[in-house]
Amino acid sequence: MSELTRDEVLAAVHPIDDATVAEIIATGADHDELVQACHFYAKDRAAKTPGHVPPGRVGRVVSILERAEAEVKESWLGEFGSTLQ
Repeated sequence: MSELTRDEVLAAVHPIDDATVAEIIATGADHDELVQACHFYAKDRAAKTPGHVPPGRVGRVVSILERAEAEVKESWLGEFGSTLQ
């Protein structure tokens, strides 16, 4: 498992400040977990109905994204295969 970098987080979501980036990194989530969290968060926002937040690090990242009212970059989702169909 490799630790997320600031650049990876900023490539995925915006607008977020450095404190929020640090909070996401501090969850210990890896790249795959960030992908899962972003997909869940984007799908949840598109549905406009809150779903059950996944457990563990993915859920912690989702909660941070919700609180920050961040946007997942569509280009980043496309790079990893969107699940928003």
